[in-house]
Amino acid sequence: MFEPVASDAADSDNLIRLDPADAPELSGPGQGLHLIDATMMFAPRSGGVKRYLLAKRAWLERRRPDIAHTLVVPGRQTGLEAPGLVTVAAAKLPFGDGYRMPASLTKWETVIRMLEPDIIEAGDIFVPGHAALEAGEALGVPVIGFCHTDAAALAALHFGEWAEGVAMKRWASIYERFDRVVAPSAHMAQRLAEAGVEGVAVQPLGVDLDLFHPGRADAQRLRRKLGVAPETRLLVFAGRPAREKNIESMVCAVERLGDPYRLVLIGAGKDVRYSPHVICLDYERDPVRLARLIASCDAFVHANENEPFGLVVLEALAAGLPVVGPCRGGASELIDEGVGQPARKCDPEGLAEAIEALFARDLWALSAAARRRAEQHHGWDTTFEGLTRIYGELLSGVRRAPVAMSA
Repeated sequence: MFEPVASDAADSDNLIRLDPADAPELSGPGQGLHLIDATMMFAPRSGGVKRYLLAKRAWLERRRPDIAHTLVVPGRQTGLEAPGLVTVAAAKLPFGDGYRMPASLTKWETVIRMLEPDIIEAGDIFVPGHAALEAGEALGVPVIGFCHTDAAALAALHFGEWAEGVAMKRWASIYERFDRVVAPSAHMAQRLAEAGVEGVAVQPLGVDLDLFHPGRADAQRLRRKLGVAPETRLLVFAGRPAREKNIESMVCAVERLGDPYRLVLIGAGKDVRYSPHVICLDYERDPVRLARLIASCDAFVHANENEPFGLVVLEALAAGLPVVGPCRGGASELIDEGVGQPARKCDPEGLAEAIEALFARDLWALSAAARRRAEQHHGWDTTFEGLTRIYGELLSGVRRAPVAMSA
């Protein structure tokens, strides 16, 4: 097994200890297939990618026990953190909200190879993604690249429009190496196509319909807890306090509207300036409490026009909340006038206009339609049945080549 190595400091590739003969133990007795998910987007306060991976773990255990699943993610030390969870030592990112930056390609590749997967899914194109590609080539197993992040849009946002073209070229050069590329939305598939990546499969994510449910709502109790009047119209957003989330536009929109509107920011209000119309709550680790908070509000607001998918939008719909959101980007594929109010533009004026239009409609009917949409189209079964079909297609055309490993 792995010998844990305490390391928040420098990565040293020679610190890994694993006997390859022990690796199959991670697959579990009698398992027929070993799937590895490798990504850096897994941290104590992670968002949609972590929820997707944990939901996949639970679904596979329940529905496909013939597939053993191992997560390989950054951590404080290199070792077996828990059954099916292997961490690779990586330093914390400054101001990174608990995220860690993998630095050693050799270490990541070695760990993945020693785990002897039959198929690998990479959730990013940073060190874990590169390591997945190298390990897959060495082992002769297929590697899927699941594009959870619009790297080109982020480059343009943080560095200027000149950086988008550079990021696009980098995107294409990496994704063309994968055996299959998967995107969570048609928007992201189109973005990849613009970068030159062909044949992208679209597989939308899903939602836990039992966890996020209108039955968890307790609107009166939440208003008492927040100290607001019973007639207050509570808008909510839950997510990271990242620049691309466009939190400031939501804040300005609710200030334009004034009473009786309030905006509840769950985890996203860290750097938001003070406003009497905004209520900032800490990141909620307990999924049940998070689901109860969301269900107890009146409507959900989302303002990222470049969102790759928007898993939190699905969670709001499942909880019975109509959604105000963008008319472009991945989130727009989840929002229409049947379940919410698309905003013509996600600036303060456009969001305020859409919020007012939403509350002028029948919220009870919209709430029922939102839940119905989630139930009919967005359960996790649909997502993971689609993914396992992709896994099967790749495995049927790939034969594993044994690789000699040294301890």
